[in-house]
Amino acid sequence: MELGPLDEEGVLAGALQVPSTNCDERPADEAVRLLVVHNISLPPGQFGGEAIVRLFTGTLDLAAHPYYETLRDLKVSAHFLVRREGELIQLVPCAKRAWHAGSSSWRGRERCNDFSVGVELEGADDRAYSDPQYSRLAELLVALRRRYPIVDVVGHIDIAPGRKTDPGPAFDWGHFRESLARIQ
Repeated sequence: MELGPLDEEGVLAGALQVPSTNCDERPADEAVRLLVVHNISLPPGQFGGEAIVRLFTGTLDLAAHPYYETLRDLKVSAHFLVRREGELIQLVPCAKRAWHAGSSSWRGRERCNDFSVGVELEGADDRAYSDPQYSRLAELLVALRRRYPIVDVVGHIDIAPGRKTDPGPAFDWGHFRESLARIQ
């Protein structure tokens, strides 16, 4: 699926739209300058299924797996989810603030949700990511940069050190840069 442009609200043509209410308005006149790469798998270490989307949309059946009870009061989302095979799902328009970064700071600025786009890769810190995920993430960054002055791409670990570890050592930043170079 080829990605198209972002509209005024930051909705990306070519992404499957699955709206999440776990978001709010960005501060007035706040530019998106940062892309934060995360990972998620539900249950941990298992891929596929609808649990991730259900978590982000507030519809996760907590009785479906014992681990899900630990997520009971969690209200989180991301702007995008990239599945293992490269499918791109948009949950929150980029003009809104998704709840992905939590307590965070980058280059001396707190509250990274205010000025970032969050992208979840279906994965785990210690499991290799797929080539389609690297390609899709690169395509997404190119599309985002056409509309927003994104200057940095970081992992969740970089904005919340000591609290978060994703996207983990299995994320190959060199491979990502190569994927990006091929399409720019």
